[in-house]
Amino acid sequence: MKLLDFRSDTVTKPSPEMRRAMADAEVGDDVLERDPTLDRLERRVAELLGKEAALWTPTGCMANGIAMMLHLRRGDRFLAPAQAHVLGSELGTAAWLAGGMPEALPWNGKPGHITADQVRKAAGSSGPYYTLRTSLLCLENTHNFAGGTCLSLQDHRDLTHSAQEKKLAVHLDGARLWHAAAFLGASLPELTEGADTVSVCLSNGLGAPMGSLLAGTKDKIEEARRSRKMLGGGVRQGGIMAAAGLVALDYLPRIPEDHAKASELAIGLRNLGFRLETPETNILLVPVVSVPKATELLKDRGVLVTSVGSSLRFITHRDIEASEVKGALSRVATCSEAILTTA
Repeated sequence: MKLLDFRSDTVTKPSPEMRRAMADAEVGDDVLERDPTLDRLERRVAELLGKEAALWTPTGCMANGIAMMLHLRRGDRFLAPAQAHVLGSELGTAAWLAGGMPEALPWNGKPGHITADQVRKAAGSSGPYYTLRTSLLCLENTHNFAGGTCLSLQDHRDLTHSAQEKKLAVHLDGARLWHAAAFLGASLPELTEGADTVSVCLSNGLGAPMGSLLAGTKDKIEEARRSRKMLGGGVRQGGIMAAAGLVALDYLPRIPEDHAKASELAIGLRNLGFRLETPETNILLVPVVSVPKATELLKDRGVLVTSVGSSLRFITHRDIEASEVKGALSRVATCSEAILTTA
């Protein structure tokens, strides 16, 4: 029985063409004279996002951490929507390395969403020298733990404008920004407008074995390159990984296929009695009575999932074939009654 792995869209294996590109990559020492393939990838991603420059990092957590180091001084407060990845899934990097104090803004109206008025109110106004200073707004699009929900183009603009009014820098955690663009029918530059820095991931949904990029102005990215070196991220022949990233970008037009798989999976789960929201992208949150019991029952049937709170999390990706969604539903059906009723 083949395992059907819905734990994340990072579990994908490099495709044959990706492996060939990695084997044939032109490389150099990126710390000394720059790696030509890394340089090509960084230029391409900067152009895709409508930014002046970009920097490759091994992980999205490093990209976000470097952004925090660029924007925060010790003791600064930063704002982010509740359950944002930078708040609870990066081991406190913003506080540890950047010295930032997080302020989680509760969701308003829709899972993962905050409003411009919330930002204005939370940012407050300047006071005496001893008052807490808010200097950064972190956005996340799509919002992972809200179920892959998207910030609309208008919401993004309203939030960045409110940040600018309050003289806050804006960092956009766009690990799955590709998915937001596909769902909204918006261009990537439209979704990064007003953000001083933006991170994007090449493994989430695109199939690269590793790698994220941080984009912004040339000055910010030069500073970011120094920070990456401070964190031990100075890469040598990084073109091997960059070659995989360039191939991964060719997968962008196929992102809607993963959304279609998620939609079919949601419909099938509803037909089995589960109650869940219609997915916007490739992430489904499925409330259950007992997460540990449900996870165990599904694992016994070769369906791997993770959890968010009291919900199972399914993520569709390129290594799950469309035909395998039906197979997954058939396996879930064999234990759906137990999942729905067992505490």
